[in-house]
Amino acid sequence: MKRNIVIATIAAAALIGGGTATAIAVTGDDEAPVKRSSVQVTDDDNGRDDVDGTDTDDKNDTSDDTTNDGTDDNTGAGARDDADDRAEDAAEAKAADVTAADAITAALKHKAGTAVSADLDDEGTNLVWDVDILTNGGAWHSVQVDPGTGKVLGSHADRDDDGDDAAETKRVQAVLKGSSVSAAEAAEAAATKGTVTSVDLDEESRDKAWEVDTTAADGTGSDWRVNLDSAKVTADRSED
Repeated sequence: MKRNIVIATIAAAALIGGGTATAIAVTGDDEAPVKRSSVQVTDDDNGRDDVDGTDTDDKNDTSDDTTNDGTDDNTGAGARDDADDRAEDAAEAKAADVTAADAITAALKHKAGTAVSADLDDEGTNLVWDVDILTNGGAWHSVQVDPGTGKVLGSHADRDDDGDDAAETKRVQAVLKGSSVSAAEAAEAAATKGTVTSVDLDEESRDKAWEVDTTAADGTGSDWRVNLDSAKVTADRSED
């Protein structure tokens, strides 16, 4: 049930003749802004920043779609993309010296409440643990933790973007009230299966549980469900 952070972006139009367009991100942050993480990753353009605002990868993608449409399976391009994705996932998981459980613990020291999710995310070139916390008063906060040092980089009040905050909060509170396994404990339980990269409360399914994603040393990802009472770990077959 990973919550979506509402970010309003205001961009100034580029001046005629090659002026530079600037953008300001407004996050609704009522606390400290997110600092630079000690763990940096390359961007989606293979480390190449757009100097003139033209995305060369998009051009190449368009060309590939035109000339090689339907041939990826035959040429192995799809397999290479999958291998690249696994390599990237493996590198990010390996770079996170701070475990999901430790990141959750650090976030809760910064903002008291109950952790509902934790995700290893790349925000720009910053690799961070993003932990969602529901306070005892029913407010949502997102806390970013450095995966290299365990230090809190920043936090802000968070709200869902589909307008059902109150209903979602009640569901989560009801599920967590009757459970005995925390998000940190679920992460620790699933850590035997690989490096935990995501913990998320599934409060909507009939068999409510913690959903945990792990990444193996070769970058292969696996999905698990951790029982809210026993911490028993089972494979997630919901998408089979």
